[in-house]
Amino acid sequence: MKTKISILLLISTIFLTSGFGCRYVSQEVKEKMKNVELNYWRVWDGPDVFNEIIAKYTQLHPFVKINYTKLRYEEFEEKLIEAFATDRAPDIFSIHNTWIKKYQDNRLITPMPEFITMAYPVERGTLKKEIIPELRTTKSITLKELKDKYFDVVYDDVVIKDKEKNQERIYGLPLFIDTLAMFYNRDLFNNAGITSPSEYWNRDFQQNVKKLTKQNNKGQIIQSGIALGGAYNIERNTDILSVLMMQNGTEMMEDGIVKFNQKLTGKDYNPGSDALRFYMDFANPAKEIYSWNKTLDNSIDMFVQNKLAMMFGYAYMLPDIRARAPKLNFGISKLPQIEGNSQIINFANYWTEVVSAKSKNADIAWDFVQFITREEQAKNYTQKTQKPTALRSLINGQLDDQNIGIFAEQVLTAKSWYKGHDSKATELIIQEMIDSVVSGQKEPEEAISFGVRKIQQTIKK
Repeated sequence: MKTKISILLLISTIFLTSGFGCRYVSQEVKEKMKNVELNYWRVWDGPDVFNEIIAKYTQLHPFVKINYTKLRYEEFEEKLIEAFATDRAPDIFSIHNTWIKKYQDNRLITPMPEFITMAYPVERGTLKKEIIPELRTTKSITLKELKDKYFDVVYDDVVIKDKEKNQERIYGLPLFIDTLAMFYNRDLFNNAGITSPSEYWNRDFQQNVKKLTKQNNKGQIIQSGIALGGAYNIERNTDILSVLMMQNGTEMMEDGIVKFNQKLTGKDYNPGSDALRFYMDFANPAKEIYSWNKTLDNSIDMFVQNKLAMMFGYAYMLPDIRARAPKLNFGISKLPQIEGNSQIINFANYWTEVVSAKSKNADIAWDFVQFITREEQAKNYTQKTQKPTALRSLINGQLDDQNIGIFAEQVLTAKSWYKGHDSKATELIIQEMIDSVVSGQKEPEEAISFGVRKIQQTIKK
């Protein structure tokens, strides 16, 4: 590997010092060799994660410079929209998987081209060796290859039909896919005589919650068995409720119509409201499984303080939990499923790399995106960040990993759903829906129908 890198560095030096053999190249090649700067915006990962990957790309294409910028999540989308409004948008940026359709509808991102032509260094000559640029036209990843190489949720999220050309196009490629799993406190389990978490949302699960929940003589919860039933003080509450609905057979949305309040076809049964009622029971003082209320601290805060036995979260939460509670004895298990269901359903949460519709070098930007998401670079990224892979070819190497093995295994059955043009507003509506049931203002059926109507108003037809 070091030898290959050294050779590429030598080639790059020859390019820059010898005029890249320009005496022998056509005008077309010279055009492809013009210096290009690509601005790349992301959240979460610092430049150190991408330095090696970017260096490998610029060794192949010395005329391309990548300017990497990390922004805080809280400011990211605001700054991105502002940059588009003032014609300062980055060429490449990362967006959440639930934002792709919105950005495509607003014509802010451009689809992957079918072919990309780039200049590559080629050594020519026998007696006198020279590096001569050569144009190579390569075919981009196809829809079939996308389906074969990536997990199913990726195809569902990044492939959108181009109405003008009446064909499906790829609008993004991910570096990872995170999934929702159960975090549990081993010490609290041991004290309660529980050997392991339940695989299902069944009676055993509910009995475990009862054993793990403790109240003082005033009826106040001093140790919670599970973070379920609340809205604002439970991390990723909307994801938890969404996957409960999906596991229960709920169709979240279809053809731009929000449907999670609808009954099953031909049956007098509403799986969405049934899932909501199950979720809310854990915040109902009249129920035996009562274990949560709005007076409790945030679920992660409770967990690191040894006051919460089970919570649901993602791999990205691990570094924060370990930094805040280095001595916390906890484990990770799969997300519970509905016992008897033939289909396993998990929940995906990830970001995908996209190319700006305003980029003057969109083809080169897409070449870079395809480069960094290929197996070698994707493996480099997931090893440094400890995130589950998005590539089928890398999954076996992660299954036995004690940190991310569970999250990676669940990617095979992970799903997501489009939350409309304002996913943040949709999540807030779902939280209000939960809160209205907890407070007794609405019954689950009424709350869910009201929530669906409000979310539908945010969906652009």
